[in-house]
Amino acid sequence: MRDFSPFFRSTVGFDQLFNRLEQAVDAGNGYPPYNIERTDETHYVISVAVAGFGEKDLNVEVKDGVLTVTGKREETEPKQGYLYQGIAGRAFERRFQLAEHVEVRAAKLENGLLHIDLERVIPEEKKPRRIAINAPSVTTIEGQAKAA
Repeated sequence: MRDFSPFFRSTVGFDQLFNRLEQAVDAGNGYPPYNIERTDETHYVISVAVAGFGEKDLNVEVKDGVLTVTGKREETEPKQGYLYQGIAGRAFERRFQLAEHVEVRAAKLENGLLHIDLERVIPEEKKPRRIAINAPSVTTIEGQAKAA
C-alpha cells in the first residue's frame, strides 16, 4: 500500500485520484499485457495482447467510467501433440478507470491485439476561459445579459 498523504497537503479535490492510484498499484496481475498510447491531444489507444482469442471470445464494456475487457475461450478438447504450449488461453478480466470526459469510440481485433480507441471530449463549459481583470461583471436575468 502506497502512502499518498504528502500530496494531500498541496492538492484540493484530488481525493478520488489518489484512491484510484492505490487501486491501480494493488491491481497487479499483469495478464494480459497492454499498452496505452496517446496519439494526439485528445485521442488514446489501449492495445491488449489477446493472442489466441477471437472476436466471439472477447467482450468490451463501459460502465460508470470503467472500461472492462474480458476474454474467455470456448472449452475445447486439448489437442494432442503439443510439446510446449506457451500461448496463454486462460480467461481474463482487465479494467481501466477512464478519466472524466473520456469516451470509447471503437474496438478492433488485429494481429492478436485488441485496439480500443478512446477520445477525451471536453464540454464547452469545462474548457478553460480567460477572465478579464477589472472588467465589469455580467449577470444574466431571464436570459438577457446585463452589465453590473
